[in-house]
Formats: sequence, C-alpha cells, structure tokens
Amino acid sequence: MSKNIIIGTAGHVDHGKTALIKALTGIETDRIKEEKKRGITIELGFAYLDMPNGEKAGVIDVPGHEKFVKNMLAGAGGIDLALLVVAADEGFMPQTREHLGILSLLDIKQGIIVITKKDTVDQDWLEMVKEDIAQEIKGTFLENAQMIPVSSYTGEGIEQLKSEIFNLIEKTTDLKDLDKPFRVPVDRVFSIEGFGTVITGTLIEGTLSLGDNVTVYPEGISTKVRNIQVHSRDVEKAYAGQRVAVNLAGLKKTDIQKGDVVAAQDSMHNTMMLDVKLTILKDCERQILNNTRLHLYHGSKDVLCKLVIMDKDVLQAGETAYAQLRLEEEIAVKTGDHFVVRFYSPLETVGGGTVIDCNPFKHKRNDQAVIRSMEIKDIGTPLEKVGQIFKEYSFELESVNSINSHSSITFNEFNESVSKLIEEGILYRLTQDIIVHVEYVDKLASTGKRILDEYHKENPLRVGMKKEEFRSKLLQSKDIQIIDKIIQLLCDKQIIEQNNGYILLKGFEVQLSEEQKRLSEKLEKIFLDGGYSTPAISQIQSEFSKEKNFKQVIESLINTGKVVQLDDQVCLHKSFYDNAVNKAKDYAEKNGSIALGELRDLLSTSRKYAISILEYWDRKGITKKSADDGRTFINK
Repeated sequence: MSKNIIIGTAGHVDHGKTALIKALTGIETDRIKEEKKRGITIELGFAYLDMPNGEKAGVIDVPGHEKFVKNMLAGAGGIDLALLVVAADEGFMPQTREHLGILSLLDIKQGIIVITKKDTVDQDWLEMVKEDIAQEIKGTFLENAQMIPVSSYTGEGIEQLKSEIFNLIEKTTDLKDLDKPFRVPVDRVFSIEGFGTVITGTLIEGTLSLGDNVTVYPEGISTKVRNIQVHSRDVEKAYAGQRVAVNLAGLKKTDIQKGDVVAAQDSMHNTMMLDVKLTILKDCERQILNNTRLHLYHGSKDVLCKLVIMDKDVLQAGETAYAQLRLEEEIAVKTGDHFVVRFYSPLETVGGGTVIDCNPFKHKRNDQAVIRSMEIKDIGTPLEKVGQIFKEYSFELESVNSINSHSSITFNEFNESVSKLIEEGILYRLTQDIIVHVEYVDKLASTGKRILDEYHKENPLRVGMKKEEFRSKLLQSKDIQIIDKIIQLLCDKQIIEQNNGYILLKGFEVQLSEEQKRLSEKLEKIFLDGGYSTPAISQIQSEFSKEKNFKQVIESLINTGKVVQLDDQVCLHKSFYDNAVNKAKDYAEKNGSIALGELRDLLSTSRKYAISILEYWDRKGITKKSADDGRTFINK
C-alpha cells in the first residue's frame, strides 16, 4: 500500500491558485508564454511540496477559467486532497461552484478551503465571505473542512495551511494498492532531443519500474519504459499517487496523445460502452433526457457519448440512475473509475459518477434483469458481484483475469469469492484459467440434450453422435480442451455419456425391431464364426442384398461395440479383437516388440488381416511402429 498524495487546486479564474502554489512550494507552475502573458493558467501546472518526513507530495495547478474546464478535469482525476481556492475580495463564484461539483463527482474525500488575497480585505468583509462559503459547502465533502485565510503576497497563513495539509496527509487511511497493474492517464506529451518521447501523468495504480513492458491505450501500441522521473529526479521505481514523467522507447510524439493511458502490458481492454451509476448535480439547471449527447471526461480523456437511461426518460437535478454510456470512440477504462459528464452544447458540467462495468453488452431499456444486474455490480457483496459477472460473461469463455476486469473488487476478494462459489456449486472450473457459472452449464446441458434427442430420433440404430460432430454443434470454440471439459462435466451430471468416441443421452439404448434383431444376430454370428478371417463387408452385403436394413444393422453392431471396424472392409468381433490385443501385448512385453509375421502366426490368420489389425492400432495410437517395422504398445 502507498501513502503518496497528490494535492490539487480548484476554484474560479484569477482567485490566486498559481500564486498560492508558488507560496507553498516556491515553484512557478505557469510555464507557457500565453499563460504568463494573460495571467491565467491554461494547461495543467505541476509542483511538489516538501513534507516534514523528507518525502514530497505532488501538487497540480488546474485552470480556473470556464473555457479550460476540460484541462481542469484532466488533472482532477488524480487528486487526493483538494485545495478549494476562494478569493477574499470576490467570494464564491460560478466556476468555484462547478469545480466543487466536479471534485464531489470524482469522489475526492478530503480538502481544505483556502481563502486567498486576505491582504486585500478587512476583517468584517473576511467574516462575511466565510459565512457565504459555509452556506455554499453545506452537504458537500468540504462541509467540515478547515477554512484558512492566506496571503500569497505577504506569506500570512501559508505556514498554517502547510501544517493543516501535513495533518490531513498524516491522518489519511485511504491508501493506494501497489499490487494492481500500473496505470498512468497521459496529460502531457513532449519530445526531448536525444532522449525521445516523454509522457507525464499521475500514476493512479500500481508500481512502475524501469524496463517494464507497457501498452498504450486505446491505440494498443506496445513499448518499454526507458526512464522514469518523479519530481524531476530519476528513479528506478514509481508508486501509485506520484506524479511521473516516463520516457517510452521507440515512440514518436505523434504515436501518443493527451488522454491516452499508459498501462501494464495487456492489463486493460478498450470499450465503446460503459455501464454507470450517474448522479446529476444538485444545482444543475437542465433536465437530462434519455439519448442526450454528452461529453464524457475520464482520466485525461474527453470523448462524446450518448446517454441511455435504464429506467427513466429524464433525470432532474440531484437524481441518480443506472445508465449506459455509448461512446463515439474507443477508450480504456476500469470498473470502479469515476467520471464526469458535461453538456455537448453549451459546455457545462451536469453530473458524473462511477463505472460499474467497463465493457458491458448493449442493454435494452426498462429491463428489470439488467437493472438488477447493475444494482448487484454497484452495491452487492463481493460474492454477489463475482457471481453476477460470471453469470453474464461465462458464455464468452474468457480467462479469469478478463472476467475480473469487469469488477472493482480486490484481487484477494475476487479469488476468495471464486473459491467459495466453486465450493457451493455455483461456479465450475473447466481449466486453470477458465471458470463458468452453473447457469451457463445448465444452458449447455439443455442444448446438448436437444442435439442428442434429435439425433437419436433420426438415427435410432446408432449408439450416438460422433464426438467431433457433437463438439462442433454444442459449442463454437477452437479450444478442444475446454469443450471436452464441458462434455465431461455433462457426463458427471448424468446428462450424457461417452461410448467409444460417441456421445449419447444418458440411458439411451439402440432399439431394434424384431426383424432387425434377427438380422443383427445373423451378422454377429458371421463375425464370430469368421474369427480372424472374416468375410469383407462388401461380400457380406452381397449375401444379404435383399435386406433393406443391412446398412443400419451393421452400423448398429459397430456403434454398440459388438464389432470393431478395422478399415472400410475388415471387421472383427469384439471378443476376437480383445483377444488379439491381449495376445499381442503379452508377446511384445516378452520380446520387446511384435512384427507383422509374428502377429499373423500368433493369431493363425493371413498377412492381409494382420496388416489391417496393426494399421488400426497405429492409427488409434495403441502401437508405435519402429524402423524395422516392429510394433511396441503405448501405455495409456
């Protein structure tokens, strides 16, 4: 776990955020000519605050002007502790209110209200401003926050502010998980001559190390970490909660852009849809209709989307609902992430919330099953969440890690829940990496029963469907191992059974008519009498040319295992075949192998029949042919 903290400013334009950061840190965050010329912050600015323990806390200076809220949002997503800046000479302003709403939507839990420009007002005015601020912050996460008046010009109150910042950081218990795959939303991209492409951002999860393989999302570009800097110093590792500059090997500046995500290799999935819990701001002056076009802000990314409200036609100020955001371009998101939405036009913040499924299916509105699923994934116990995710995604036969990406619970909680659900018979493990829900197994069982029932009706004299054919009809998957595990599971559940490479319904038996039974007995006697020199199939067929059931009955003898078909013309009765296997095995064990002539003599048969037997064993993997044409038996 990590206690690295990012401090971020928020507030109306020209309320002194940049000057405050300089007073706190000694660092000037306005870095581009236009910012210095106009006296306002346009892009994000970055600094660090020296802590009493010798460590450094990152500081983000966000733009205050309404035209640059997009840039403010790019930095706000990584903030742990907010400094809501209100100028003493102006008090709460529209952008202050919008920024406070954004901080609340991003679930920032602690902060300080900093009243800047104290030196420009008298005490009575300052008290009035304090009262006004207290009214504005009622019901927000800052309701009980400290209010500290400061002057960045004279330095008054700065040490008190530092002391309160250090106090809050010391009390912080919301630690970041260093064991998760690392993730950095990109908020700046630039090139350094002789060094290459560099990105900056807040490391919001995990541990980043030199040489790590990374994927740039959503482009899917693979690269490596060549260099890492934290607070302008080269480091070998960076930890969640730190501001980082990362040099990526082999990338041009045009390969990556602000809004992309640099993450551990193959740790995320692109998506065009998000299931979300959406809350509309209490002071929103608009009705939000179903199918409204919105701007979605996630991390440092801004994409257009369509809002699909699951169970309402309109959302009013302060209301919360489950919804699906259908995006106009791919992004990479994780379940549990926070987001903000703004109107398409005019651009104003209307709400935000939490992602409850980062890569869902397209939903129909007013479907109670869908709404119940969203509710479970939102507020259910870890056990309920895991069960619901497997219920929905089992049919895709995704890996356990891929299934886990739909949840926001910890790795340990996920694994514990999976183990418990397997124990309870709710989940079944097919392979080490593939686990499925009982409802999916039941659905496959129903499909398998239907397939075999139809087959048995159409082929009453066949013992069952060939396994290869059953596989292809049951499940469209290239992984035969998974299909065979499912087949075995259905056998274990006493739904189907296997017989010599055939699949049949449990308890199914070939039903012959009296006429067919008589013919079957005659044919079986021919094979019994023939021993190891049975007549060819074509010869037998010519003798029974008037029997319309000949083909069906001979197939029945073969399918039920009474007769073993060695090739298209030679069959042996099962008793003679088994005897041949036993005799040949004994001979090979005593003599090291068995040759064609030796098998011929052992069975008192002809070369033709001995060849048919040996080649059948070779095809079935029962024997292995050596360079001298001898055969050894393969233990299975």
